[in-house]
Amino acid sequence: MGKKQKKKTKTPSSTIVLNKKSRHDFELGERFEAGLALQGWEVKSLRAGHVQIRDSYVILKDDEAWLMGATITPLPTASTHIHPDPLRSRKLLLHRDEINKLIGAVERKGFALIPTAMYWKKGRAKLEIALAKGKKAHDKRATEKDRDWKRDKARIMKKN
Repeated sequence: MGKKQKKKTKTPSSTIVLNKKSRHDFELGERFEAGLALQGWEVKSLRAGHVQIRDSYVILKDDEAWLMGATITPLPTASTHIHPDPLRSRKLLLHRDEINKLIGAVERKGFALIPTAMYWKKGRAKLEIALAKGKKAHDKRATEKDRDWKRDKARIMKKN
């Protein structure tokens, strides 16, 4: 009984942004967690939620992973001595064996690397990337049809 339990304060969601379009346009495979090399103004913008990863992608160049096309809008209170570039490429921090696995999948098997989510983990910004294959138009329609049927089936079962 001598142990005191700390009161858990309600923390806001650790999710910064989700890429919902990725599930619609791609068949997502294995997922990886990558750190981001960010500048100070970018971290402040992330905390304010000024980020968009919908049209972004990951490229592998010189045995390094880079996030391209992600928009981090600078806050108006950004420092005056820097000129922030909202669309700059950002280095992803991954282990060497993870990078080698990604290189093999992208170059040999024809996968794409798509960011699916950005979130906070122990005070650090993390990016979830997934190996993805592009869907054809008929695949998208089939997925949508299955989802609608599951929704209708759940409604019918709920009524009974």
